[in-house]
Amino acid sequence: MAGPDETAAPFAKRMQGEHVHIVGGGSGIGFAVAEAVVANGGRVTLSSRDAGKLAMAAGKLGGAPAAVGLPFDMTDENAVKSAFATQPDSSIDHLVISASSAVHGRFDMLETEPVRGMFDAKFFGPYVTAREALPKLKEGGSITLFSGVLSRKPGMNCSGLGAVNSAVEGLTRALALELGPRLRVNCCSPGMVRSEAYDKMPEEKRDRMYEETGRSLPVGRVGFVQEVADAVLFLMHNGYTTGVVMDVDGGHMVRQYA
Repeated sequence: MAGPDETAAPFAKRMQGEHVHIVGGGSGIGFAVAEAVVANGGRVTLSSRDAGKLAMAAGKLGGAPAAVGLPFDMTDENAVKSAFATQPDSSIDHLVISASSAVHGRFDMLETEPVRGMFDAKFFGPYVTAREALPKLKEGGSITLFSGVLSRKPGMNCSGLGAVNSAVEGLTRALALELGPRLRVNCCSPGMVRSEAYDKMPEEKRDRMYEETGRSLPVGRVGFVQEVADAVLFLMHNGYTTGVVMDVDGGHMVRQYA
């Protein structure tokens, strides 16, 4: 198999003409990935359950043909199948599944159903979505899943979240082996970043959380969604990278706890 072209443009410049399907692309990290793809000449299909949010996000990216929305609920298997049935075979270069869910609480007090719902959204949803997308992905393409820092560095009151992140990372490694060499499969594991995920928090409390978390990290601050998007572009285009969990966490994995 031929090696990489030594004269090739930087990986971001290779998005020209490529089609990236981003599940969870209506906001946060997913939207930042979409912005990066479009800015570098690619086009995106954005999916989530909120059709209105997708329409707004696609409009911000310039609308069709650069960005279109395809709404579906990832936890509804029939909805996922129906959505991908509308896509031509071998029409997607890269699939990015950034949609997420988080449930916190003490292990001895947290009810089962919220944890089960989180697994539906963060593990089984991506599992079904990746499976149904397979015929639509071009040979040489990629799948990028998302986990989080709690998979390998647990936190208090986060047992379920740590477990589901670990499950996603295990799935990543298994799929990289099973689907290669036709497709590469990787996982992005972000630390805390400034995003809409925390919009419902009171501003003062949110800013204090960012400041305190940032002080605990080797880089001295929390991250930005664009920095995670940069990592996803790398995972999409480095042809020698598969089966990895890429930490984009400001050094969370090596930080010193008080």
